[in-house]
Amino acid sequence: MEQAAGGSPEARDLPGCYRHPDRETGIRCTRCERPICPECMVSASVGFQCPECVRDGGGAGPAPAAARPRTIAGGTVTADPRLFTKILIAINVAVFIAIQAKASLAADLSLVGAWPPPPFTATEGVADGQYYRLVTSMFAHQEYWHIGFNMLSLWWLGGPLEAALGRTRYLAVYFVSGLAGSALAYLLASPSTATLGASGAIFGLFGATAVLMRRLNYDLRPIIALLVINLIFTFNPAFNISWQAHIGGLVAGIVTGYGMVHAPRERRSLVQYGTSALVLLVVVVVTLVRTAQLT
Repeated sequence: MEQAAGGSPEARDLPGCYRHPDRETGIRCTRCERPICPECMVSASVGFQCPECVRDGGGAGPAPAAARPRTIAGGTVTADPRLFTKILIAINVAVFIAIQAKASLAADLSLVGAWPPPPFTATEGVADGQYYRLVTSMFAHQEYWHIGFNMLSLWWLGGPLEAALGRTRYLAVYFVSGLAGSALAYLLASPSTATLGASGAIFGLFGATAVLMRRLNYDLRPIIALLVINLIFTFNPAFNISWQAHIGGLVAGIVTGYGMVHAPRERRSLVQYGTSALVLLVVVVVTLVRTAQLT
């Protein structure tokens, strides 16, 4: 992510350093989140801190909980900020290898409303009580190009977002977005359509990344251009892509991402996880409504 050039409209919206208000900056202290200019930056093990936080956190013992380094969303800064992204990629790759070894596994894991199309042989779907398919379909891929593209996107988007939000909040955005994508595909697609792939969750990361970049006053043009390109592919019938899963994941990612980075500090966890819970409630309602239609 790139910051806007000094003379652009985006740069004029940057906050001023808390010690030097006339100096615009896009960098914030990793502990207190106050904007700091280069003169006030003190290099820390992760990111930069302001002089006050360095003094408060000094000494031989560990820093108090309130002064420990935090992400912009209030998550804990960790030594490996991409750990959960790596784990998600590993799970997807492991499931892909299993499907290559046993092709019928794709039918057992994919999102199917009521009955599958050929060549799948499963006899039941979500409407028959197999709600686990809303989750397992998020980790299933059949084609090499499909998993390759999705895992590259997960690495490019997921790593920076995990570092910015913190592990727990990042996972909340990922799974809520993936489930929202599955629910919308279940609602709008033909019940005989088999859907699989991590694309819904990844589109959620697109949405959350855009919200985060706007919050940090970064130039949104690169992420918007990349998103538009992906949407063009999404709605191209030649690629046979589940646009429902992509749109559902994107909307959920924008909503949960907004809750993560704009939550007031004094009620941060309540707003963040409350927003995620509300989106999950919508997912449950949509799923139950579609199940009632098909049974």
